[in-house]
Amino acid sequence: MDTVLISYTDGVATLTLNRPEVANAVNAQMGQELLAALRSAEQDPRVRCIVLTGAGKAFCAGQDLKEVPSGQTTFFGDVLRQRYNPLIQTMRSIPKPIIGAINGVAAGAGMALALATDFRIMSREARFVEAFIALALVPDSGSSFFYVRSLGYARAFELATLNKPISAELALQLGLVNVVVSPEAFSQTVSRFAHLYAHGPTRTYGYVKDLLNRALSLPLEEILELEAEYQQRAGESADYAEGFQAFLEKRPPRFTGDAAPHGSGKS
Repeated sequence: MDTVLISYTDGVATLTLNRPEVANAVNAQMGQELLAALRSAEQDPRVRCIVLTGAGKAFCAGQDLKEVPSGQTTFFGDVLRQRYNPLIQTMRSIPKPIIGAINGVAAGAGMALALATDFRIMSREARFVEAFIALALVPDSGSSFFYVRSLGYARAFELATLNKPISAELALQLGLVNVVVSPEAFSQTVSRFAHLYAHGPTRTYGYVKDLLNRALSLPLEEILELEAEYQQRAGESADYAEGFQAFLEKRPPRFTGDAAPHGSGKS
């Protein structure tokens, strides 16, 4: 791939958006290659954690505006339905942790990509920029979904309409990211958390991810039943058996990421 670099290290697939000359703005090729890379990482049994980051000084500047045709066009709706919506839906449905390694500016749809990850580490020099309203456009690529659930209506409306850059420190205060570190400590911190997730109970993480996604819209009684279903699956897994044995032996567990019934040999 040209616009998305992929590397594998100890259970971690790192996907690097690679158009640094345009701040990793997304064009048609990058959209196709990123979706393919995500789906490949989802299916690859070696991969237990995915890291999404950007090459150079930016995370992602959003849509490449050079692609937008002039005059009357169906481009906006088409590109969302065909490019961004599948990307966001894939990221939210992959049953593996995705770390957003936000190394620089994340603007517009690039901010949406960052917010679609599960655990977000942000360089202190990075910033979020909503960007859409400056072009008289609405938040897209799931932005409105993530804004209002993270911030509540009032702050979400402010973010979506005033186009004020959000510093890393403010993003942390607002709950948009999990960790903020200096640029010097950024790579080491990303590696530390990626290693942590890549050596955890991978499929149980997938159950947690699905539960939290569904909890945004399902009534309590349905979530209670889904929790019971997933807890039963987790309780029958090889990783649970290992975790319980490690607890008894007072040692760190050695999870394999397998959620198969203990001793079944199946995934």
